[in-house]
Amino acid sequence: MLSQFLEAENIYLNSSVWLSLRPLTSSLHWKGALRRARCSRLHAVLISVSLLLCLVPAVPASVLAKQTVVREISSDSLPDERPPKSGPQSSAQQSRSAEGSASVAGTVLDVSGAAVPGADVSLMHGDGTQWQRVVTEANGEFNFTKIPSGSYLVIVNAKSFAPFTSPEFDVTAQQTYEVPDVWLSVATANIEVTVRPTDLIATEQIKAEEQQRLIGIIPNFYTSYIHEAAPLTAKQKFSLATRGTFDPVALIGVGIAAAVEQGTNAYPGYGQGAAGYAKRYAAKFVDGRSSDFLTHAVFPTLFHQDPRYYYQGSGSVKSRLVHAVSSAFVTRNDIGRTVPNYSYLLGNMCSGALSNLYYPQANRGPNLVLTNAAVGLAGRVGTNLIREFSKRLTTNVPGDKRR
Repeated sequence: MLSQFLEAENIYLNSSVWLSLRPLTSSLHWKGALRRARCSRLHAVLISVSLLLCLVPAVPASVLAKQTVVREISSDSLPDERPPKSGPQSSAQQSRSAEGSASVAGTVLDVSGAAVPGADVSLMHGDGTQWQRVVTEANGEFNFTKIPSGSYLVIVNAKSFAPFTSPEFDVTAQQTYEVPDVWLSVATANIEVTVRPTDLIATEQIKAEEQQRLIGIIPNFYTSYIHEAAPLTAKQKFSLATRGTFDPVALIGVGIAAAVEQGTNAYPGYGQGAAGYAKRYAAKFVDGRSSDFLTHAVFPTLFHQDPRYYYQGSGSVKSRLVHAVSSAFVTRNDIGRTVPNYSYLLGNMCSGALSNLYYPQANRGPNLVLTNAAVGLAGRVGTNLIREFSKRLTTNVPGDKRR
């Protein structure tokens, strides 16, 4: 089509030139003819341009559109990444990325190498937040799954074991990270020990002993049912002796003993009647008080000995009998060693010697001293036998469930 157009244009131009040159034969009109020829050429060029513009709409619109899109895309800068595709497949990929594809596993053992089941294991982010928490199986193993890549640490807590915290470690995508075996050590028991002065402990023990009474009446203050009782200070020894010797029941006992002597007319130098009974009562009172203080306070303080009887309560009857009788001759010192009972022996002897000051003249002498010492020693043996075999009859015994 274009060739036909050019051919027609050429013909037209030739004819136009020929027509314009005819008048040139005349010498009078050659300049006007030349101007008309120029105008005719310009007219032909304009016609050619018009024909080309008429051909442009014939080009398909789709082609022009594609060319326009190409120009627009080429003129703009392209993005760094292609936009994500939407659809079920891309959603599933995003979900797997959020959950993570790594795993962390390990085993919890004790110091002997045995598995620790039921231990609480926490997987912590490096920033200290908890990601997952599991409990170890019977073989001590634990496993965390669907872990995103990042920095983590493991914290283990188990009953009777010290807590464990692992070093921080990094996990990458689709990695199976194996935590080195976790060895738990036995938890250190926090034992709080309160140190109390021994004299305070002894004071509490004395107060408990002062509540002990045989059949709820007769004082049983000098029996210790605590095998490792705290040692007594000198002040405590005198305090206990005072509490025991001036107990109302003890004073009633003095009256009964004086009445027996009155009835048997012992020590006739005292006479009879109320005056004789009063003298006998006074003599027995001094005997008892001097004996108590000398054997339970004065000499125990000088020799650092314990004046109490320590209840055995176990073993054969024979061994308990031997323990009760021998306690009149041996005792403990203040540091717990077994020593001869100097306090009791010397106390009875000195008490008998003092009796020469107030007994009738006819009854004074060495015989009185020996008699009173023998009576005191026999009384000590008898009292110890009662103490050893009368716990069931004694009230307010420390640790007794009947209380």
